[in-house]
Parts: sequence; structure tokens; C-alpha cells
Amino acid sequence: MTIQFHIPSTTYAEQELPVMKVHFINVGQGDSILIETPLDRTILIDGGPPEAGDALVNYIKELRINEIDLMIATHPDVDHIGGLVRVLDEIDVGGVVDIGKLHPTKTFAAYMNRIRDLQIPLTIAEKDTPIEIDPMISLDIWNAAQPLTSPNASSLVLKLNYEETDMLFMADVGKKEEKEIQKKHDVDSELIKIGHHGSNTSTGLSFLEAVDPEIAILTYSKDNNYGHPVPRVIDHLNEVGALVYSTAALDSITVETDGETLIVNPKKNPIQKFVEEQAG
Repeated sequence: MTIQFHIPSTTYAEQELPVMKVHFINVGQGDSILIETPLDRTILIDGGPPEAGDALVNYIKELRINEIDLMIATHPDVDHIGGLVRVLDEIDVGGVVDIGKLHPTKTFAAYMNRIRDLQIPLTIAEKDTPIEIDPMISLDIWNAAQPLTSPNASSLVLKLNYEETDMLFMADVGKKEEKEIQKKHDVDSELIKIGHHGSNTSTGLSFLEAVDPEIAILTYSKDNNYGHPVPRVIDHLNEVGALVYSTAALDSITVETDGETLIVNPKKNPIQKFVEEQAG
């Protein structure tokens, strides 16, 4: 099965490939990724916790984005879907992809009620299914809900490809899911969003060596109570030579690519961060 949404048609010069932008939005202790595809389709993956909702909406509106073509909820934990409720209230959403697992929280109930009340088309994700939304990219689901699995183990792993550039978004899956994905797919990617905020449950060294990323993105709050990221994950990233960027240190991070070159633009200048750390 293919998950297909309205796909725009266009022509372009072979030497003038448009830029794709991927925003790793600082939502505190949580995940939110906004993709502006080469043909100006918008994909929002997760929305952080409920308290991040207003900031998330402001971030999107500051980009002059008035509609989210596709909203993807990787799994129903509050730190991933909480801010989506506010987005649904404030911004038009064309369709939603969800893992289809119920979750006993008020946040999940509010999220599902908004989708129902607004009559937004809802698609249940399936493993190894492509999402067709822009003919210039491929977006594939590499992990989805399975019977008797936890929300984290069921969370959607997404592989995004544009020309020569691959990005791997690991949601909150653990080492078991990493091994299964590694057995089935070519995981080599220029960029990886590290799984589960850099916790001890994810980012096995063999998996990271297979991905061989140039850039690693960590999404977490500096003041979190979980010890994220654990030293082992940072050691593994250093061992594979990845450049590490975190929303905790650098605020929101935008990655731009024309399919060949990657440009990383943190909202907060890394040099300014170093100066502040020295002064503190």
C-alpha cells in the first residue's frame, strides 16, 4: 500500500534543483520536525509537549506557512503529540498519519477529538509503506505499530531521500527496532535524528556505524529529568565522526539541502554558546 496525498506537478531545470528545508524545532523535552519539501509541500512530524504548542504555532507562522499538508504523529506519547493539538486549532491541516494505537491520556483524547471534529482525513501507518506527497522526494515508513508493542517500539521511523541526500528520523525506537531496520534496509544516511532523545534505550554502536552520519541531531531539554543524552550516545557519535547538534544547546536547527550539499543553520550561534558557557 502507498499513502498518497495530492502531488503537485512542475518542471525545473536540471541544474537548478530547489532547496529542501528541514526544521528541528526546539519544543523542550520532545520532538517536532517541519519539512518544507522542494516543491513547497509542508510536513509536520510530531509537536512536542502541550506547553510547546503556542511556540510551535508561532514558529510555523513566522515561516509564512498557512497550511500543513501532512501531519505525522510518530506515536501517542505526550512529548510528541501534545503541541499538535494547538497546531490543529490554529493551522489548516490537510491530512494526518498516525500509528493507530490508543493511549489513555487527556492529551491523546484532545488530539483525536480535534482530528474528528475538523474532519481531517486520518491514515494508519504501515511498515515499509511510502508516503507520496512530492515527486522530488521519497519518504518511507521503516517502523510502525505492531501487536503487543509499546508506544516507543511502535513509533514511526521515517527515511527521507532527496537526490543524493538521505535523512533518518528515529522517533523513540530502541535498539531492538534499530537492529531489525538495519537487517532489512540500507540505513546509510547523511543525517540522523537520534532516537529517544539520546536515552540509553537507543543508538547502538553497530547501528550508528551502519548509518555513518555526517550530522546527528539531538532533541531534548537542557533541564530534563531523564539524563538525556546519556554519555554512551555522545561517545558513539564521536566515535563515528558525526557533527552533533542539539536543540537544548542551539535552539531550533534548520538544515537546508539541494540534494547534494547540507547546510546547518542553528538559531543560536555555536560560538555564542561557547562564550556563554565560559562566562557561566
